[in-house]
Amino acid sequence: MTIKPFTPQLVYIEPKALEYPLGEKLKGKFEKMGLEIRQTTSHNQVRNIPGENDLQKYRNAKSTLVVGVRKTLKFDTSKPSAEYAIPLATGCMGHCQYCYLQTTMGSKPYIRTYVNVEEILGAAQSYIDEHAPEITRFEAACTSDIVGIDHLTHSLKKTIEFFGKTELGKLRFVTKYHHVDHLLDADHRGKTRFRFSINADYVIRNFEHGTSPLTERIGAAEKVARAGYPLGFIVAPIYIHEGWQEGYKKMFEILDEKLGQDTRDDITFEFIQHRFTKPAKRVIQKNYPMTKLELDEEKRKYKWGKYGIGKYVYQIEQQEELKDTLYSYMNKYFPKAKIEYFT
Repeated sequence: MTIKPFTPQLVYIEPKALEYPLGEKLKGKFEKMGLEIRQTTSHNQVRNIPGENDLQKYRNAKSTLVVGVRKTLKFDTSKPSAEYAIPLATGCMGHCQYCYLQTTMGSKPYIRTYVNVEEILGAAQSYIDEHAPEITRFEAACTSDIVGIDHLTHSLKKTIEFFGKTELGKLRFVTKYHHVDHLLDADHRGKTRFRFSINADYVIRNFEHGTSPLTERIGAAEKVARAGYPLGFIVAPIYIHEGWQEGYKKMFEILDEKLGQDTRDDITFEFIQHRFTKPAKRVIQKNYPMTKLELDEEKRKYKWGKYGIGKYVYQIEQQEELKDTLYSYMNKYFPKAKIEYFT
């Protein structure tokens, strides 16, 4: 089933957002689309998300867009993907049941887009200057699936072209959506690595609702590779399920079959095993009470994380088997690709 580009059902606009050209432009665009627009003094004051219970409100919030101003221009770190996270948006329209954003977004799972893009890019330049003469990498999809909303805002496109002009800056982002056509003519100059999240059919079918099918993601990957972007794939979360070895082998076979041989000169792979925290488990079970996601702490290894919040990851033996199996598939089908990390 083809997923249509995201259209919010409800839009909130912060008054200060209208002091920026993008804020005015988005307001006019959403008025022409006939969307319901409300004003809010701040995203923290967003109230009255429609719905008769928490589940309905959660789902409706996922189709609510807040147009606002990014107040803090201090960037979070984003290891191991990049040095910094560049904050263009937060929240996501997808319903990936395992997603860590469910806990970071808390009770406000609506999507926010920031209109002070020039200020954000100015802060990025300051970080680049600070680290010169080293290359500084920025991740644009830490807190959102930025591609999923960029057909509305074009903030990502502007950011891609900004990094294209920098000498020491590089941009990266990842998506589960295939709506990339407006990004194909961006003047990226090879400074942006365009990555797609891929997974076994079982994981996509059961846990990644509201996202593009694997074959459409791969079709979009081929388009961006032909547009000259360096290409990457994130296999995440690697999830142990019945027949997982065959499931991930099939994933690589489809990728090999659908991706043209002339688009493979510069491909990276990142591998991230499934993990969860205690707070995430509570939120996931609240938002998706019928989930099939395996969240048994007794079966996992506890790994300390930053800020004192530990994660439950697979046991060492399972991690080694996952790593060996997926590396063998990658080496078979994409022998020239580079492995960035397994975590």
